[in-house]
Amino acid sequence: MVQRGNKETVMPIKREMLVRRDALDQLAINETLAPEPGAGELLLEVERIALTANTVTYGVVGAEVGYWNFFPAPEGWGVVPAWGFARVVASRCAEIAAGERVYGFLPMASHLIVTPGKIGAGLFRDMAPHRQPMSAVYNQYRRLAPDLPTTPEHDALRMLFEPLFLTSFLIADALRRADFRGGESVVLTSASSKTALGTAYALRARSPGVQRIGLTSAANRAFVAGTGLYDAVLAYDAIETLAPTGATVVIDFAGDAAVLAAIYARLAGRIAHCLRVGVTHYDARDRAAAPLAPRPVWFFAPDAATTLIGEIGQDAFTLAVAAEWDGFVALAARLVRVDEESGIDALQRIWRLQVAGQAKPDTGYCVRF
Repeated sequence: MVQRGNKETVMPIKREMLVRRDALDQLAINETLAPEPGAGELLLEVERIALTANTVTYGVVGAEVGYWNFFPAPEGWGVVPAWGFARVVASRCAEIAAGERVYGFLPMASHLIVTPGKIGAGLFRDMAPHRQPMSAVYNQYRRLAPDLPTTPEHDALRMLFEPLFLTSFLIADALRRADFRGGESVVLTSASSKTALGTAYALRARSPGVQRIGLTSAANRAFVAGTGLYDAVLAYDAIETLAPTGATVVIDFAGDAAVLAAIYARLAGRIAHCLRVGVTHYDARDRAAAPLAPRPVWFFAPDAATTLIGEIGQDAFTLAVAAEWDGFVALAARLVRVDEESGIDALQRIWRLQVAGQAKPDTGYCVRF
């Protein structure tokens, strides 16, 4: 029960979607009473979350990177994190009142207990002990003023693109600072994915002299070409025609071992660097492939953000990201139609669609609880 004045309120039902860690298309729904917040805690009610290819990546690399650790689940199962909005429905923290809305890293569940700390006017951090080993980037919640102008479309674009665009910005910045490892071109796999689109935008904005080539499925080629973000767009079955200028940096968002091996074979001796960022081709991740040289290197955005903030300071970092985000989100609003559905059944169906790689590139999927 939650005590509010002299009234006792029955705790709501908490619904969460569990995913088999070793088979992401196997799901279960767990229903329990939402827990009461303890001293210093908040009970958040999740309003809406976004599901993207990047959300699937959280599940695919959950064990290696630690994404399964944010929201504990029974042995063999996991709760996949997603970005979205929530409302404080019960508070035992003096600085944060019930009714306040927040934005941040949320479970695929209707409710979440957090322990706010490092509380500021615009942010707080969940200080729950089990979350402290993970990057603070994922533990921060943005506090949204009740009078802040917003629309459902604005909120949806923020959920769908903002976390991914930060990764895009950091990739482009890291490559630029490293002078592209001597490369003159960049090849991006899964070019229709939201993080790839953001990266192409950031590269075009700050390094227009570097050639951008997108690789995508034949079905998505027209969409990718229509974005205007790439100098050339090829389908995967045309990799043998890939002809970038000079040495090349490969940014692998697909995680398809066969595709990456084909790129390496086509550009033998010309690959300056390879970043591995995502796993949009979940079902092709474990295909056997010969060792690649140069070896692909995982790009972890929180580490890159920490490094850059240390170099230029938090204020300069925030301003630099915001300056490019405004232009990109205006473009994204023209490229992507928001598809918002409600309920746990819709969540399961859209999740399976993303896992199977069947989500439409011109559609942004959101689920309201």
